Amino acid sequence: MTFARNAVVALVVLLLLVAGAWSSWGTAQHVLLSQGRERGTLTVTGCNDETCSGRYVPDGKGSSGRALTIVHSVAADKGETLPVVVKPGTDEAVRAGWGGGLHAWLPLGGALLLAAPLIGGGMRLVRTAWSFAGAGAAVLLGAFFLL
Repeated sequence: MTFARNAVVALVVLLLLVAGAWSSWGTAQHVLLSQGRERGTLTVTGCNDETCSGRYVPDGKGSSGRALTIVHSVAADKGETLPVVVKPGTDEAVRAGWGGGLHAWLPLGGALLLAAPLIGGGMRLVRTAWSFAGAGAAVLLGAFFLL
């Protein structure tokens, strides 16, 4: 019975972690693999409930600026300038740097926190559970303080 319980809990933990990584990768790939992608700065001009928009200026010489949007939760106040990476084929930007990278991995950080009690209680691996909880908390707190 112990083996069956551990197997079921391990499958649930694996499902949580895969879902968190899958959800994170949609945004994180633009931050982590930014070589060859358009980079620049975005000056926030206005925000609504979900997005902020602003004037984008690419890093390259001779490039003209354009208007882009960014998720409201990673944007700063009106008038601030943010380093961004442009999602290919869209007018949407992703915040670059440590803050943007940690923000992109928030779903995985949440999955790590959700998996920790399952590992500690269901599989009786207390040290591993504390490691998962610490890693998840580090991602969440790092994103909070860096944004």
